[in-house]
Amino acid sequence: MKIAFVGKGGSGKTTLSSLFIRHLAAEGAPVVAVDADINQHLGAALGLDETEAAALPAMGEHLRLIKDYLRGANPRIASADTMIKTTPPGEGSRLLRVQEDNPVYDACARPVELDGGAVRLMVTGPFTDADLGVACYHSKTGAVELCLNHLVDGPGEYVVVDMTAGSDSFASGMFTRFDMTFLVAEPTRKGVSVYRQYKEYARDFGVALKVVGNKVQGTDDLDFLRAEAGDDLLVTVGHSDWVRAMEKGRPPRFAALEDSNRLALRTLREAADATYERRDWERYTRQMVQFHLKNAQSWGNERTGADLAAQVDPGFVLGESVTAGA
Repeated sequence: MKIAFVGKGGSGKTTLSSLFIRHLAAEGAPVVAVDADINQHLGAALGLDETEAAALPAMGEHLRLIKDYLRGANPRIASADTMIKTTPPGEGSRLLRVQEDNPVYDACARPVELDGGAVRLMVTGPFTDADLGVACYHSKTGAVELCLNHLVDGPGEYVVVDMTAGSDSFASGMFTRFDMTFLVAEPTRKGVSVYRQYKEYARDFGVALKVVGNKVQGTDDLDFLRAEAGDDLLVTVGHSDWVRAMEKGRPPRFAALEDSNRLALRTLREAADATYERRDWERYTRQMVQFHLKNAQSWGNERTGADLAAQVDPGFVLGESVTAGA
């Protein structure tokens, strides 16, 4: 299951995504965690120290390897140089699976040991001094989008992505790549404004969206979120001594997490798992192609010097039964 955590800056989405990842690992589920936020804090939230987090390989620095591997023997893609972030797979492409070893994971993923198991962590990489004033952060997240386009995951497998804050996710088609999107909202006007914006943008794309109320301190906060989010409000999370200790770098065993917050995490997993029966691989593939053609026309053809529309394999539908190319 592919799951995104979104929300305004400071809403607590990275903290909640890290708690969800810990919850899945504690229950023995295979997990690939991805930090796609411009502020790279997921590694620290999963317990890495500053040196360990800084040493994580940036996906953007391995983009050529990612493209070469995913291209496989797809005859519609002349070279890796003609692949862009939205390039869809076709006959002969290599696909990624959650529970496998491959060159992409070897180069970009690192195991993080958590209570009850380990997860694979991948990061886009932080903005550097060389990027300032000349680079768009979405060019860094392009590696994530390309991998998601080539990912085949099944029930009980999880890819959890901590997305960039606010509505920046809509600068690409990546917002349609998930089975479930959890929008973390504080009980404030600013907190719910991102929810309204996200819901409006996602309305025509069949995006499954649920609100997770964070920093909820009483019935007034709960009533406010219910009035603003209605049925989209799935669960709320309040103060956590466990999280406070984790933010100080001294997290206790995960089993010591408060019962109310453990129940909230279980509710998140149940909501994500429930989307499996509604999966529509044809719609997923169609949206992938839609955004690729849009990007090809607006900038991709000019940048690569190729007709990127020719990369679309009209008979190909991504799905769990599809086998990877050579």
